[in-house]
Amino acid sequence: MRFDIITIFPDMFRALSDFGIPRRAIEQGQLELACWNPREFTDDPHRMVDDRPYGGGPGMVMMAPPLYKTLQAVRMQQPDVPLVYMSPQGQRLDHAAVTRLANRDGMILLAGRYAGVDERFIESCVDEEISIGDYVLSGGEFAAMVLIDALVRQLPGVLGNDESAGRDSFASGLLDYPQYTRPEEYAGNAVPAVLTSGDHAAVEHWRLKQALGRTWLKRPDLLEGLDEQAKELLNEFQQEDNDAEKSK
Repeated sequence: MRFDIITIFPDMFRALSDFGIPRRAIEQGQLELACWNPREFTDDPHRMVDDRPYGGGPGMVMMAPPLYKTLQAVRMQQPDVPLVYMSPQGQRLDHAAVTRLANRDGMILLAGRYAGVDERFIESCVDEEISIGDYVLSGGEFAAMVLIDALVRQLPGVLGNDESAGRDSFASGLLDYPQYTRPEEYAGNAVPAVLTSGDHAAVEHWRLKQALGRTWLKRPDLLEGLDEQAKELLNEFQQEDNDAEKSK
């Protein structure tokens, strides 16, 4: 999978290339990152990529000509991949979107800055807009890194265990179940006995019930369309939770 990122701060992406799972994917040859700085495609001596907005108002707007020239250069190497603009106006990034996008061989990401991008460039060149949430960041670089990291996790082998991505929160439509590790007892609290029982079926039963319960407590909006088995497990959790509250 290859990402060509249009950004005026290419060094920010060393946070991906030098660390963690993205670095591993690069070393394995499964991920390629290429940054393209619009300042290198300007005609003026000051290498300006932004200017004041027509009609007045605060902030600056990224100009279309440097972006278009940058995109032309990228297209020489990647002629057929879509251009994605990281934007608060875009489709909300969720697990379903990550799964869909992970099937692509690559994409061009536009990391906007300042008050935004000249609308004429968006209308003529952008294929898709993606948002990572209903809030504003200092620049699209942060959003682009979130998207890249989420997609890289879907590549076979990069996590070390091919089951890991399938067990992530949201992969099943639920939040993740609670996790525990050594020591077996900490600050007077012991690991749930079922997890040390060696009974794999009981462990899976417990994990699913906890995932359902945690989702009910924190993100009930995700619980649409449960089958009968899931409803029974959720009822068990709710009863246990209610009994625990009464005993306090």
